[in-house]
Formats: sequence, structure tokens, C-alpha cells
Amino acid sequence: MKDQLEGLVVQMVEDGILFDEAVGEFEKRFIRKVLEGASGNQSRAAEVLGMHRNTLSRKIEEYKLDHNGHRRKRAR
Repeated sequence: MKDQLEGLVVQMVEDGILFDEAVGEFEKRFIRKVLEGASGNQSRAAEVLGMHRNTLSRKIEEYKLDHNGHRRKRAR
């Protein structure tokens, strides 16, 4: 896994991905996967993630995820 991560980091640096963008994308995908595994249960997901439930709620809003971890569709 470390080799895969190293390769990804090298590719991102070569592609000019900014640090904040890389961290944000990783965090969003990590949260999404844990929420899916917890069937949308934020308390359980927050425990798995090692963060307070309020922090998770803020991040769900920040990344515009629904409660199951999927990206929300725009309202028309």
C-alpha cells in the first residue's frame, strides 16, 4: 500500500496538484467510504474516523455529501 501511495503522490506532484486540493479530495473520499460502510450512521462513522460527530457533520456539509456519503445533487 505504501508503494501505491508513493506512486500516487509522485503523479500528483508531477500533475501540479496543490497540497490543499489533494488533502481535501482524500478526506472527502475517506469520509464517503466510511459513511457508506456505516450505512449513513454519522455517530458510528465519526467513531470509526476518530472525530466528533459535529466535526463530521460540518465536513459532510463542506463536501456537500448526503448522509450516506454520496455527493448531493444540485437543486434546480
